[in-house]
Amino acid sequence: QVQLTEFGGGLVEDGGSLRLSCSASGRTFSTYSMGWFRQAPGKEREFVAGISWGGANTPYADSVKGRFTISKALAENTVYLQMNTLKPEDTAVYYCAARRGLVSESSQQYEYWGPGTQVTVSS
Repeated sequence: QVQLTEFGGGLVEDGGSLRLSCSASGRTFSTYSMGWFRQAPGKEREFVAGISWGGANTPYADSVKGRFTISKALAENTVYLQMNTLKPEDTAVYYCAARRGLVSESSQQYEYWGPGTQVTVSS
C-alpha cells in the first residue's frame, strides 16, 4: 500500500510559479513510477507529467512542455512538480499518482492517488 499526499497548491497570478510536492509513504517508493494529473471543473482528469521509477523517462503533456518540470527525491520519498509561467487555463485540482512498472499517461494505469491540491491562476 502507498499513501500519497499533495502539498503546495494555492492562488497565483497569471505568469507566476508554484511548486507542488507529493509525499509518499508505505511501500518502497523507488520502484514506483509517478504521475501528476489535473482536473478542472466540468472536464475530465488529464495527464500533466510523469516520471519513471528510475527517473530517466519524464513525459509531459504538450500544454505544459517547457513550463513544468517533474522531479523526484528518493531519499525524501517525494515527487515535485515545478510549474512556471502559469496560465489561467492551468487552474485545476492537481493529483499525484503512483503505479508499479513503466510510467504511463493513462490515469487508469495508476493504482494509488492522493486527495489532490487546488491550483488557481488568476488573470
